[in-house]
Amino acid sequence: MLFLLAGCGSGATGKNTVVAAFYPLAFAAERIAPSVKVENLTPPGAEPHDLELTPQAVARIERTSVVLYLGHGFQPAVADAVRNSSGTRVDVLQGLPLHSASGQESGLTADPHVWLDPVLFGRIVRRIGDALPRPVHTAPLLVNLRTLDRAYRTGLAHCTRRDIVTSHAAFGYLAQRYGLRQVAITGLSPESEPSPRQLAHVVRLVRHTHASTVFFERLVSRRLADTVAREVGARTAVLDPIEGLTPSEQSRGQNYLTLMRENLSALRKALACR
Repeated sequence: MLFLLAGCGSGATGKNTVVAAFYPLAFAAERIAPSVKVENLTPPGAEPHDLELTPQAVARIERTSVVLYLGHGFQPAVADAVRNSSGTRVDVLQGLPLHSASGQESGLTADPHVWLDPVLFGRIVRRIGDALPRPVHTAPLLVNLRTLDRAYRTGLAHCTRRDIVTSHAAFGYLAQRYGLRQVAITGLSPESEPSPRQLAHVVRLVRHTHASTVFFERLVSRRLADTVAREVGARTAVLDPIEGLTPSEQSRGQNYLTLMRENLSALRKALACR
């Protein structure tokens, strides 16, 4: 009877359970430790930056064996709950070469979008592997990420343009890795709204770059991207920050690796790469 009561009260907790704050961390944990139960706190189709947690989710964080999250203000509710976790707490941003956040970014102390750089994501995968219950198999995913990095280096080596216009500033690490320059309409948080003066400044920058494409993302409104594109006579296209899968992406079996490949194709088209 005591065993049954303990099982009923535990939920998705135990020595072989992992709670991941959002999709890229859940993807990595599932790939390298298939015997471990992984729960993603951010539902499909939800934008993770301002995730609010239910009392049940807070309880799962407090009782799980491993919790994977990003600090520096990316998901404040998760960071608050992690302080009371009894398991292993892994802030995957620790020790990485982070970009500072703008002074206008409320709550963020660094740019958190490291997973869009395959090289930095490889470091995260190793760190997750060190924290998860054995057995873990990091090698296949690390090979995938090295192959992805080579594809980006080759695919973006010879391009007519080097500026990418994005709806929010999620692609700074990717741009730095592959010699591109990001021109972002909004800041690190996709929900931030530029003032009319800031928006006019972005339009001037985009005109100066002669960009043919303004990129938007599926999880947030594309209104600002459409506005800038109309002003400069550009088209719009998707560049996915891979912060979470949409339900349609999930139903098609998409994952981090396939979406990164789609991003590369979109960049090559927008930048007129050979």
